[in-house]
Amino acid sequence: MELAGKVKVIFDKQTFGSGFEKREIVVTTAEQYPQDIKFEVYKEKCAMLDNFKVNDEVNVHFNLRGNEYNGKYFVNLNAWKIDKGSTAASGANVVPDNAAPLPTSESPFDSGSDFEGDDLPF
Repeated sequence: MELAGKVKVIFDKQTFGSGFEKREIVVTTAEQYPQDIKFEVYKEKCAMLDNFKVNDEVNVHFNLRGNEYNGKYFVNLNAWKIDKGSTAASGANVVPDNAAPLPTSESPFDSGSDFEGDDLPF
């Protein structure tokens, strides 16, 4: 999946007792109702965030991950690639990698169809 937006926050790297490392970044989408979306990067990918700063426009490629721990369920957005980009050029919506293209044929309800001139009361 992919999401475009503007960097709002980049958090410092967290290191855990097991040696596991993670870092988080918050990206604000550019749509009518902007959303602040938090992504996580792990291990060697933490250094990837050093190339970005607050207010940079980015395209985030990520995987959606879910897990259960002690009867509670969690969802993580695991970023695996972040590019500098333009929200205007790439759009701000989440787009699945396997999204089907939009149909290009004209609708039968366009002007010139048999439905034009119908005298329905509404």
